[in-house]
Amino acid sequence: MLVSVVFFVACTKAPQVNVEHLVGQTMGTSYNVKYPALSDVDSGALKAAIDQRLVRVNALMSTYDPTSELSRFNQYRYSTPFELSAETMLVIHEAMRLGELSDGVLDVTVGPLVNLWGFGPTMRPETIPSDEDITAVRQYVGLDKLEVRGNTLIKKHPQLYVDLSTIAKGYGVDVVADLLEQQGITDYLVEIGGEMRVKGNKADGSPWLIAIEKPVSDERAVQKVVSIGDNAIATSGDYRNYYEQDGIRYSHLIDPTTGKPIQHNTVSVTVVASSSMSADGLATAFNVMGWDSAIALAEEHDIAVFIIRRVDDTFEEYSSPAFDELVTVY
Repeated sequence: MLVSVVFFVACTKAPQVNVEHLVGQTMGTSYNVKYPALSDVDSGALKAAIDQRLVRVNALMSTYDPTSELSRFNQYRYSTPFELSAETMLVIHEAMRLGELSDGVLDVTVGPLVNLWGFGPTMRPETIPSDEDITAVRQYVGLDKLEVRGNTLIKKHPQLYVDLSTIAKGYGVDVVADLLEQQGITDYLVEIGGEMRVKGNKADGSPWLIAIEKPVSDERAVQKVVSIGDNAIATSGDYRNYYEQDGIRYSHLIDPTTGKPIQHNTVSVTVVASSSMSADGLATAFNVMGWDSAIALAEEHDIAVFIIRRVDDTFEEYSSPAFDELVTVY
């Protein structure tokens, strides 16, 4: 659901410093890890450990793997408690917290509605869903139908389906960042599918510079270049994943309060936070709720957010006080 946030490499005349760059595949996308080379860190062993950790996350939380822990819960049709791993429960707890914070806008049970509108594995529908279709699916969508009890989840409807894709990549970034720190690496960049977390500086001592993408579908362009300190950054937008039918544009971002794709003019939301998992989920929530509600929530809870909306043929920007305080714009 998230658009790319790409790292920006500035030209520099500083002395050349060896940089380790580890690349791999995970969660249906790629990962990048960069850090200054250290004599006491075996990059091959580190990459193997990263791959092992990410395979573990995928085995727990993938909705594409029918044998994953989360898929087995989704296939479960009973109201008795279903025990889950500590890792999955940690992500569930954060999803529930963000769901409550956003007044239900971030809803990890919304997957059946996403599928109904053709943005899941079932692809684009032959006809636009009717109000009756939406009402039928909404019978088993909603955080109120999911109960957390200890290390277990309880379904209040047998067809309830949980999809953690709005925050799972962010969690994967946090897992890798924590692994790097356990190895004594204090300057790094970790990126999975556009979700990113950085700490310290680049090998030449300059800050990590990150490009926030311009929300246009016909080119790759930069809206703003920023440094974010020791934090994570995530961007959500709807300007690439959509379809049009009978002159109407249907976004992949589904508003759980209506059961329909969003219709407002907010096109991109970037969130900076200490946790990539939190930034990932919040970016989606703010993008779904739209300009006014997102601004109100960001200012109420002191969240660093940068929002872009389309006004006629131009873009209007908003940055929250927390964003302005935390982020340096280049």
